[in-house]
Amino acid sequence: MNTKLIIATLGLASVLSFGASAAVHQVNAEQAQGLQSMGSIAVTEVSGSPMDIRQALVAKAEKAGASSYRVTELNAGDHWHATAELYK
Repeated sequence: MNTKLIIATLGLASVLSFGASAAVHQVNAEQAQGLQSMGSIAVTEVSGSPMDIRQALVAKAEKAGASSYRVTELNAGDHWHATAELYK
């Protein structure tokens, strides 16, 4: 699957599932320009749907104390792998 399509799907899924863990939200590159970077995270070996990878990213971002994140890499196969930049 095309990486851009996967990122778009992940973004759409995050908007549609805006729920209890709304304290951490996904931003795009333009929105991230005014935010302070906190480093990056990675999640690997996540099986399932784009929602599963989003939930894994949100959980790690919350644990790190971030208010938002931006997906910088996303690969799909038998398992998902994603990296994201964290912001305060």
